[in-house]
Amino acid sequence: MKPILLNQDDNRDFLYIQLYEAIKSDILSGAMSAGEKLPSLRSLSRELGISITTTELAYNQLLVEGYVISKPQSGYYVASINPEAGLSAGGQDNASFANLEDYTFEESPYITDLSCFDFNKWKKCAARVFNDYSRLLLFESDPQGEPALRYEISKYIYRFRGVTASPDCIVIGAGTQQITSHLSRILRKMGINHVSLEAPGYLPVQSMFRDAGFNISHIPVSKDGINISKLPANISSAVYVSPSNQFPTGAVMPVGRRYELLDWAVDNGSIIIEDDYDSELRYFGKPVPAMQGLDKHNRVVYLGSFSSTLFPAVKISYMVLPDEMADIFRSIKDQYTQTCSKAEQLTLAFFMEDGYYYTGIKKLRSLYAQKLQTVIQAFGRYAPDTVEPLDTQSGINLTVKVHSKKKASQLCSEAKSVGLQMVPLSEVTDQSTSALIFYYNQVPLNQIDHLIFNLVSIWSN
Repeated sequence: MKPILLNQDDNRDFLYIQLYEAIKSDILSGAMSAGEKLPSLRSLSRELGISITTTELAYNQLLVEGYVISKPQSGYYVASINPEAGLSAGGQDNASFANLEDYTFEESPYITDLSCFDFNKWKKCAARVFNDYSRLLLFESDPQGEPALRYEISKYIYRFRGVTASPDCIVIGAGTQQITSHLSRILRKMGINHVSLEAPGYLPVQSMFRDAGFNISHIPVSKDGINISKLPANISSAVYVSPSNQFPTGAVMPVGRRYELLDWAVDNGSIIIEDDYDSELRYFGKPVPAMQGLDKHNRVVYLGSFSSTLFPAVKISYMVLPDEMADIFRSIKDQYTQTCSKAEQLTLAFFMEDGYYYTGIKKLRSLYAQKLQTVIQAFGRYAPDTVEPLDTQSGINLTVKVHSKKKASQLCSEAKSVGLQMVPLSEVTDQSTSALIFYYNQVPLNQIDHLIFNLVSIWSN
């Protein structure tokens, strides 16, 4: 292949941009042909006398824009493109088609840390399902969720979250949307038409309840959680809260206010929907026990999910219903099908039974705590006056306020160019803000410092 040349005397752009432009030019000119393998990160870095990080940033940008493709355990290859296609009047005969693999196995534009999850143990449990219990996969899943998984969830949440639950009161669904849809039907049958939500709060939840036809009210959140005095009185309603890790403020509701909220529910014949969002991933002090364990009057619906503690592609969520609500669900469940993969449910049941789930969470707590501290220290070192971390206690992401004239969307786009995932906070909350959500959990620990240095350098331009 043609040698890749880099004029390091040209200081107009960052080195990785210069390298990106040089390779892009060779691809478009035909000097590098489709399917040709690029040098490895290490060899090209050594040849050009630049850092591996600089080379990796250039390759990532080429990957994002589609000039190259990445093949796991193999390397980077020039993609099949036709720069003249836009000038041609020809039809299919003149088109240039990439391999199916190019479309099926697209690489994420973000830098990821595969050490966050032990896929070998997951594959071991999946193999057990397909080898020993394949006959079960010939039948549809229980609309309420697989009994084996509901049993494992009931054991786990009692031991580690203080939640008292029979497997018969647990409902499994493919993500928050399906769970919330079931919950909405149950509330309707109970004559509840009003839902109160935290403000600020998680915007998709608001949309789901509004689309289901509920009247919505917004209740302000302080450092101690939701303002109970603002909740509806003398009508049966529901309130959606995340008392152990409020999003996006990170507020933790103290036990005194939790009892006040339970009293409100009893006095008004109302329901508390407790979203235990990321509560297990708390890095300072012990995880706060769930409010459901304090409930003596069957007023709390407990919501949980595995997307943060396993991996996002596993869409398994669940809710724990009070007895009356569980009876209502069982009376209507046969009208609906289970959209959560039966194979994944059984795999997760074995994963929990063998103890892999809990040991994985312990590992994540330690790893993510180190990552969070490294992120905070890096922003403090490289951008003490421009980047302000806002919530630094738990979860898989960090809210940051950037003092810049650039729009939040541009800041996020620039973060993406160096492989970091950020989204404007305003896209997922009902709060008007320029703050960003930074998913630091995905970034390998040993790369955080230099990537934030690169990010701050771009943000400052």
